[in-house]
Amino acid sequence: MAQFGRFFLPGPTEVRPEVLDAMTRPVIGHRGSEMSRILAECDPVLRALFRTSRSVYVSSSSATGMMEAAVRNGIRRRALALVNGAFSMRFRDLVADCGREVETYEVPAGQCHDPDEVYERVGGGGFDAVTVVHSETSTGVLDPLPAIAEAVRRAEAASGDEVLLLVDGVTSVGGALVEAEGWGLDFLLTGSQKAMALPPGLAFATASERTMARAATIPGAATTSTCWSSRSSGGSTRRRPRPPSPSSTPSPSSAGTSRSRGWTRGPRGTGRCGTAAWSGWRSAAGAGGCRPSRRRGAARPPSPASASTGRCPRRRSSPG
Repeated sequence: MAQFGRFFLPGPTEVRPEVLDAMTRPVIGHRGSEMSRILAECDPVLRALFRTSRSVYVSSSSATGMMEAAVRNGIRRRALALVNGAFSMRFRDLVADCGREVETYEVPAGQCHDPDEVYERVGGGGFDAVTVVHSETSTGVLDPLPAIAEAVRRAEAASGDEVLLLVDGVTSVGGALVEAEGWGLDFLLTGSQKAMALPPGLAFATASERTMARAATIPGAATTSTCWSSRSSGGSTRRRPRPPSPSSTPSPSSAGTSRSRGWTRGPRGTGRCGTAAWSGWRSAAGAGGCRPSRRRGAARPPSPASASTGRCPRRRSSPG
């Protein structure tokens, strides 16, 4: 058996043997009372980790899934992307992939962003959101997030425009102090395999009230692969899902990109294919319910061959 403590990566990190042992327990129903109990037990722990009184939402995806959730639900038209390495560049590219305008404030790899420059750009650029990676994994740089958040708030107050701050905390949440509420972060996400030292496969995020309110006004943002209000750390799991989008469980090749096609909400009781839209942490209950299509021959997400035509092939098997 390999000796513990010899696996050196920023993530996935090495996992304690007792945590791995927990994964050998018998499978349980993912919509049953035992899952509800587990989520309820996780709730106060996750809120303490994120330093928030708000719900922390749990996604069976990589952190990229929550990045896409941030973009699709938090950006109306145009964002300022703070780039200083590979992962902040990835966040920037995802904004464009999701069809939003993006301007880049880039500094050399290994350097931090200047909060004063952030203030000047946000104040004069007509942005409705800012993306930032708190801990840039590719270089190890920790951006001055409290000062950046304060600069965004000052610029927002000066311009009178609402500007949301969307934060990738993948290698900082759990490894450094991150105050979701105290610093005024509108969306904060992380993954299970980094500082939380858990196996890969889960992502977590918390959203501000104004982010939730904005998501309700963005066309397409109300579409969701599951009733994610019931997937918060403290919620029930008994609502039925709508037809799942490929970005619910992204593959390494397509995770988080709008090039992967999925489900959008059509008329009640039907499914239609289109660009996958995330609202993982937003309730879908008010958008017409959570019942999946029962119509025989309901469409599934198109294959690469049919994606360009917009036609939906018939579903041959139930999506997973």
